[in-house]
Amino acid sequence: MAGPDLIKTLLYTVNNLLQQEKYKAALAVLKGFRNGAVYGAKIRAPHALVMTFLFRSGSLKDKLKAILKATYTHSRNLAYFVFTYKGLQALQEKVQGKTLQSHSFLAACIGGWLVFGDNNNINSQINMYLLSRILFALSRLAVEKGLIPQPKHDPFPLFATLVWGIVLWLFEYYPHTLQPSLQSSMNYLYHDSNVWHDISDFLVYNKPRTAAQK
Repeated sequence: MAGPDLIKTLLYTVNNLLQQEKYKAALAVLKGFRNGAVYGAKIRAPHALVMTFLFRSGSLKDKLKAILKATYTHSRNLAYFVFTYKGLQALQEKVQGKTLQSHSFLAACIGGWLVFGDNNNINSQINMYLLSRILFALSRLAVEKGLIPQPKHDPFPLFATLVWGIVLWLFEYYPHTLQPSLQSSMNYLYHDSNVWHDISDFLVYNKPRTAAQK
């Protein structure tokens, strides 16, 4: 019975510690690290699985390694960033005795430089994803603050027109400027669909099975 009693005592001690207000800031940083790791793995693993088996050549072992590496990198980086961001926020609040908007910006800038400043495929995808989101958000904020007038008509159709027009123009004539994963997706959609030999690679497969296995 010593084992179960020891576990109960340990759980009671840990739960009691988690309720201590004086440790809340530090514990929030640790939970942020945990949430970053879990969330990074949850969103990267399915994406890496699909993209690897759809576009990557090589053995099953190589593909699984690529999936695990991408998932680990995304999970680790997001965990490191959340840890850094929340830690620096807590530090600034403790030093100045209050919370300021600049705390969030400065903490995120430092975290972004330390964690997401390395130019690799995973960081590039994350940074570009965030860029599209913040451009939308800043546009809405500019309207809310009265810096630009409220559009009389929904600007989304014009936005979609320009986005698709520009990206396909770049893909057709300057593909090297686009991210490799985007190039692969567009090659599959727009260029691979120009080539077939019989019903097998017209309807069932994208390329002849012999070519796909090389």
